[in-house]
Amino acid sequence: MSLPVLVILVVVGIALSVAAVHFTGGTITATLATADQALARFAEDFPDEKPGTVRLTADRHAAFLDLGPQRCGIVQSIGDCFLTRIVTPQDILAFTREGNVVSLGLNDFTWKGGKFAFAKEADARAVAAALQNHDQIRKAA
Repeated sequence: MSLPVLVILVVVGIALSVAAVHFTGGTITATLATADQALARFAEDFPDEKPGTVRLTADRHAAFLDLGPQRCGIVQSIGDCFLTRIVTPQDILAFTREGNVVSLGLNDFTWKGGKFAFAKEADARAVAAALQNHDQIRKAA
């Protein structure tokens, strides 16, 4: 087999693989349709928790659930699935809030945090209040 034929076969094979992933939903990002969906997903991993208010991000890729003083549940889309966490001020390496956007850096090697935009600034303030404890938040190096 000559080199040009081999190159064509490799290129076609890669293109077919990418197309298969795309057309079977591999590029779809999960979204939360309602607060109830976020509560149900969180309850799968933490059945003993009794969340209060649920705050969905503007893009509906994440939800923050009130769990009491300085505790917050998070449901975050990762690809077409959801990751759930309980976060306390001790878990936070860096935290900022600017308007309706909360940026969170976590001390967790499996999920480092992210930047979350809310439709309402009041939701960002409430999430910040649940997680902020100035004595325990460390600045990221």
